[in-house]
Amino acid sequence: MNSVINANIGEIDHLNLLLLLGIAVFGGTVGARLFHKLHFPQIIGYIIIGLIIGESGLKLISGSIISTVEPLNYFALGIIGFMIGGELKSDIFKKYGKQFVAILLAEGIAAFILVGVSTFLLTYLFTGNLKLSVALGVVLGAISSATDPASTIQVLWEYKTRGPLTTAAIAVVALDDALALSLYAFGTSLAGILTGYHAASGVAAAIGLAVYKLGIALLVGFVAGLVLRSILVRIHDRDSALTFAVGGVLLVIGLSLTLDLDIILSSMALGLTLVNCAPRRSQETFEVIKKFAPPIYVLFFVLVGARLKIENMSYLTWLLVAAYILCRSVGKISGAYLGATLSNARKTVRKYLGLCLFAQGGVAIGLSIMASQRFDNRISSMVILVVATTTFIVQLIGPIFVKSGVKKAGEIGMNVTEEDLIKTYTVKDVMDAAPTSIAQDLPLQQILEVFSTSDSVYYPVIDSQSRIVGIITIAGIKEMFASQKIAGWLLACDVAEPVLDKTMPNKPLEEAMEHMSRYDLENMPVVASDDNNDELVGVLDYRMVNRKISAEVLHRRKVADGMTLATG
Repeated sequence: MNSVINANIGEIDHLNLLLLLGIAVFGGTVGARLFHKLHFPQIIGYIIIGLIIGESGLKLISGSIISTVEPLNYFALGIIGFMIGGELKSDIFKKYGKQFVAILLAEGIAAFILVGVSTFLLTYLFTGNLKLSVALGVVLGAISSATDPASTIQVLWEYKTRGPLTTAAIAVVALDDALALSLYAFGTSLAGILTGYHAASGVAAAIGLAVYKLGIALLVGFVAGLVLRSILVRIHDRDSALTFAVGGVLLVIGLSLTLDLDIILSSMALGLTLVNCAPRRSQETFEVIKKFAPPIYVLFFVLVGARLKIENMSYLTWLLVAAYILCRSVGKISGAYLGATLSNARKTVRKYLGLCLFAQGGVAIGLSIMASQRFDNRISSMVILVVATTTFIVQLIGPIFVKSGVKKAGEIGMNVTEEDLIKTYTVKDVMDAAPTSIAQDLPLQQILEVFSTSDSVYYPVIDSQSRIVGIITIAGIKEMFASQKIAGWLLACDVAEPVLDKTMPNKPLEEAMEHMSRYDLENMPVVASDDNNDELVGVLDYRMVNRKISAEVLHRRKVADGMTLATG
């Protein structure tokens, strides 16, 4: 009997968990739509909804639930790392590798120094404990160098950006984990020595261990990438390719957790290996995963907001939060500017890259948890509170600055597809506003003369007030050539076909194109309005529209790719 009751309780808990996940994904999506209408990045909506339903709000999602769904967070980080690796093509590093390294070192070390010094001064001022102040400053300084690639990449994808700033931002946030882990190994070891937790020999050993783990993480991703590449080149089914790719990412995540490796780095190495060893074959795989991943991202960022607990924070903690955010931001901006200037990067990279490096996420949280396990309660509780609070705040403001940076750099909308572009147009943007038309009383012989001087195959027939009364096509008039006796007295109104479909200038192009595709229409007349005013204002040519859209997409990408990272 008890087993039955326990089983029923388990089923209820299971259903409740699924219900809460549904609320998180659905609510996060609604929040994102609302913030998008206010011209804010969608990620802010995800996090705000998480704050509302999480531990600082309605408490629908508790800490135990967040721990239960932690594997989904790992999966999200793995997918993000995999997609970042797909952007890191070898030719980019051959051209701009030195610039990326210079920028990475400058912005990471600048944040480390500024946050470390400010934390030390504030802590010493309030506590008077020199060792505690130095230790806390070194640990928080090291953690502050990390940049969250998830939210940064999400904003770049949302706004379809392309260009030198986008390229530099993707590369730097991808490599920031390695620098943060190295600085963390140095910082925690030094702090351990100062607080008496570790021997003096611990610094070299900790740094060596960090480098070793970074190498193993890259090796795991590289080997998995070679295996996945050998599989993908032998299959041509999209569903199978998606299954193998997701399976490969899951295997890499699982191995990383087992070996205590960085998930983002190993998954990034997987994507990097795949895109460079099989660039054409892997392109479709990345596109499919990108379409498959949004619900996972929504849940990931909702949980970021849900896990924050802001009650019971001391005055010193809030001061440390403020100093951390201010000094980290100044360090990221000034360091990125210095590194970009020294490496002769383009002007847009020098001016705006720092704005794209505010976000802080899973890596920083993970490092703070690791640090809490190495020190006593005085340091560990302060580190976790400061990092968790600052992560939430910069996750809110970071996407706004990323959008601002890429907007000022002129890179928004430069990586659109044909489908994206069609959604932004109306019929009047692409219609032929001066089509060759035929008067309804024009004789057939003169109609044939019009044909001989025009490349069109579709001719609207209009009355004296420019209202459309019919359509003449080359195919439809061929049968008139059979009888020369009647050809002389036929007029345009006699041979015109009735107008069955028409559209208006302000109608969304996407709707008009779907209608034409559904009914297999090559052309459709455009009239002034829908209130029985059939005045002809243009013609929508399906093939010509597709050519225009494709040309515009290629033009935008060419312009974006032409923005080289040379000095601007």
